[in-house]
Amino acid sequence: MQLMHESRFDGGCKKTLMNQIGANEPRHPSDKKDLNIVLKTIFICKATFVLSLRISHNTIFASGNRRTMGFFALGINHTTAPVALREKVAFVPERLDEALRHAQSLGLTDDIVIVSTCNRTELYSITDSPDDLTEWLAHSHGISPDELVDHLYRHGEEDAFIHLMRVASGIDSMVLGEPQILGQVKTALQYARAAGTVTPKLARIFEQVFNAAKKVRTETAIGAQAVSLGFAVLQLARQVFSDLSATTVLLVAAGEMNALVGRHLAEHGVGKILICNRSLDRANILANELKVHLPVEVVPFEQLENALPRADIVSSSTGSIHAVITMDMVKRALKARRHRPMLMVDLAVPRDIEPNIAELDDVYLYTVDNLQGVIEGNLAQRRQAAVEAEVMVSQLAAQYMQVNRAQQAGPVIAHYRRQMDELRQQELQRAKQLVAQGVALDEVLDRLSQAVMAKLLHRPSQLIREAATDADSERLTWIIKGLGADHDGQNE
Repeated sequence: MQLMHESRFDGGCKKTLMNQIGANEPRHPSDKKDLNIVLKTIFICKATFVLSLRISHNTIFASGNRRTMGFFALGINHTTAPVALREKVAFVPERLDEALRHAQSLGLTDDIVIVSTCNRTELYSITDSPDDLTEWLAHSHGISPDELVDHLYRHGEEDAFIHLMRVASGIDSMVLGEPQILGQVKTALQYARAAGTVTPKLARIFEQVFNAAKKVRTETAIGAQAVSLGFAVLQLARQVFSDLSATTVLLVAAGEMNALVGRHLAEHGVGKILICNRSLDRANILANELKVHLPVEVVPFEQLENALPRADIVSSSTGSIHAVITMDMVKRALKARRHRPMLMVDLAVPRDIEPNIAELDDVYLYTVDNLQGVIEGNLAQRRQAAVEAEVMVSQLAAQYMQVNRAQQAGPVIAHYRRQMDELRQQELQRAKQLVAQGVALDEVLDRLSQAVMAKLLHRPSQLIREAATDADSERLTWIIKGLGADHDGQNE
């Protein structure tokens, strides 16, 4: 098998050359401009075909058996793992820097971002060993990979890109469309940058995702309805207490999640809010915000137990490794309250409130998992908007991945251009020598076109013969189509 109609390339280029040079008109044999036109025209005739062939051949056929670097997302979330497992693999903020550097120091990856919230723990990385990252995630929390694997999801390349977009847009959240997750992903990227585990390539992926998430939230109604964990806590409070104006709320921690809860409850008429936080400065910032609605009191964290008897509603989200509200503390609080009911909402992972407290008759204890049922009735409109958001995410991901793939081909294209320029220089020097020796311009052009054609067609012809020898008709057809060569099925 040989490349068909090679003479068509030869004759077609020569005809083009003669038209550009003006072969019927006498020219001075040392006219360098003519030779440059010749070489550039020949180069244009075939370089594009060969470039696409070499790039595709190298990336598809030559690298099929080796591990390659890719963008991966892996982790667990509220849909794949119960809260008991999620709290085992959660990263508290104080551990993130150490964890990021540890993963990098083991040589698993240069790029890693850890997103750890009450509903998910996910690793985003450019790596060639996602299996090793899975084992690291398990071992770094002292559990067996077997305990994790049945609950773990893993996405690569475009699927990973889509997953991260869905997460940042709120499509993948327990509370569909909730806006807090975008800020949490941005914070995760900031932690990774501070730890030195983000290269420009991974940073670009996240920036593209942030732009996409903004577009999704702006152009769809995914975040239009007042549905959030804070709203879910309000719904629970209304079910337990007939008069919210007579209730006192205790917020254990003044972070973003409890700030949302506090805002919802304050705006809907609870009587008073107590804020118990390790940092009094942060507690005062939230207190100043909520004071416009109702009385607010800041309680030092070491006085948490003393504040419990005063609280009808407790919302806790500290990020502590251990429970901060124990069974004994609540028993004493109930006794002091004369067993008036308490609504307790544990938004933390790991859990802040010991789970066996739910066994007490006068306590209504809910975890983040329980809230899923509370908020289901408020999501009809967001689900409709989510359909539009999903379509937009898929389209944006395809566009961004196309751009990324084109950017990845840049170094290959640059290398190939250098090769072609070397070929051009070689043939230019040979042609100059012939002209200097007095060889007729027609003959110089003919030799030049033959030499360039032979070099350009050598590798494609070799690939076609290899595909034919291997009886690989699919590859053979792909190569011929890629070259733009007519093939009439003739064989030699």
